[in-house]
Amino acid sequence: MRRYTGPDGPEAALAPGDVTEGVVRSGGTVRRPAQPQSPAVAAYLDHLERAGFSGAPRFLGRDEDGRDVLTYVEGDVPGTPPEPWAADPALLASVGELLRRLHDASEGFLAGTGFAAPDGGVWRRELVPVEVPVPDPEPELVCHLDVTPQNVVVRDGRAAALIDFDMAGPGTRLLDVYNTAMHWAPLGAPEDVHPDWPVRGDAERLGRVRILADAYGLGERDREAMPDLAIVRCDSSWVRMKASAERLGGGWARMWDEGVGEVILRRKQWLKDNRDLMLEALLG
Repeated sequence: MRRYTGPDGPEAALAPGDVTEGVVRSGGTVRRPAQPQSPAVAAYLDHLERAGFSGAPRFLGRDEDGRDVLTYVEGDVPGTPPEPWAADPALLASVGELLRRLHDASEGFLAGTGFAAPDGGVWRRELVPVEVPVPDPEPELVCHLDVTPQNVVVRDGRAAALIDFDMAGPGTRLLDVYNTAMHWAPLGAPEDVHPDWPVRGDAERLGRVRILADAYGLGERDREAMPDLAIVRCDSSWVRMKASAERLGGGWARMWDEGVGEVILRRKQWLKDNRDLMLEALLG
């Protein structure tokens, strides 16, 4: 792991993620506690830089305290919960366009290697191996896999960059698009939509899935497959969240104690009830 020898400055705490604390800004850099997946994420970010993808931070190395050092990306990030302005349809479309550019830039990274994590690292999912009820789809490329509103930097009302690549790993284009739609529509039981989120009706939220899919350029076959993928992913998500809470503790345990497992089960039932409506929104 290369060393960072650039300038330091006063440190200011940044908003913590669901599971990562101790993230600070120092001048034009962000310092994050190193994780087991850090070497693999660093290699991925290096690849994106070589590919000319401008919508991600650059990995600069490790500082003298052993923290990962990345470039600070200027812009606004929707809070937790996301502010109402994050529901703007034009912003959502730009998220789809940015995700497509990320995936296109990711093509070729680790191709032919079975997507094994490089540089002796691991991908986040490998930290807690579990047997899922439905096998994961065969990976096509390395994806972000956590494009939440809190991980998108916005400038002038458009998605400019993605941050927090800790969950990155092998996946499929459709899986990353669905996971993004789950957070940005959002998809789930009405009682789990934050009361300040301005888009609340089932049809309205599923219409946002169409906006995202159109902006991304999702093909017809993937649109047809998304509703069923969404339903079966709930079972896998429940198993993985429970295992992460039990084996990793920290923020994972906190989220489990706060009821994320019940949220996932309610989402599954809502997706089953609205499967045909989602399909109509995507194809109609």
